[in-house]
Amino acid sequence: MASAPGTERRIYERFSARFPVKFKDTRNDYGTDVFLRDASAQGVRILTKERFFLEDQLSLEVALPDGQEPMVLSGKVVWSKLLNLTLWDTGVEFSEINFFKMQRLFKLTQDILPS
Repeated sequence: MASAPGTERRIYERFSARFPVKFKDTRNDYGTDVFLRDASAQGVRILTKERFFLEDQLSLEVALPDGQEPMVLSGKVVWSKLLNLTLWDTGVEFSEINFFKMQRLFKLTQDILPS
């Protein structure tokens, strides 16, 4: 059954998560072509210079300030829209939900917020 326009369809709450990202297995530095904007247990929104199409598969490495290895997130593009001449706002849905990764990401977003 289709949702009414403007109706929220998310099951999991989205939270702001702004960290530098790179496409996995590329030589580009973190934050050169892609940035994480927000996340939920089901997916992430990225800001990127790259154009992607619906159903494109992506694997991202997120650089987090906890001193551990970068977090790898994989999924498919579910929407993409041009923001300006060089930037795309893109939604990526995870192939599987990993609550441990999302807990780590959420905790780090809370740790960096000013009190």
